Order: sequence, then C-alpha cells, then structure tokens
Amino acid sequence: MDNSTKLSEIGFLRLPQVLQFIPISKTAFYDGIREGRFPSPVKLSERTSAWRCEDIRKLIEELGGDA
Repeated sequence: MDNSTKLSEIGFLRLPQVLQFIPISKTAFYDGIREGRFPSPVKLSERTSAWRCEDIRKLIEELGGDA
C-alpha cells in the first residue's frame, strides 16, 4: 500500500479503493463476502455498491494491518 493513501474515518469506498487497502483479487474479495469473512457492500443506487470506511477499517485491523 502506498503510504500517502490513508483511509478516511467516515464515508464510502468503491471496490478499486478497497482493494488498495486489501491487496487481493476481486474474486477473492467477493468470495470472502460470500463466506462471511469480509463486510457486505451497501447499495448506493441500482448499479452502484460501496463499502463503509469504518467496515473496511475494522477488517484491516482484524487482518492485522494498519489503516
């Protein structure tokens, strides 16, 4: 992860932003959601999903990282 990239306290992240903090493939991330290991997205509109920053921050802490 680039040190200049910091995770906001509040707000939403789209999948490409999430994967900057959790460097795995999209497929692996969606598998983790399906298995209950990763947080589910929030629907912002019919075709737009995003993840809460606080959910991703918690996930990073659980994985032993630094947000």
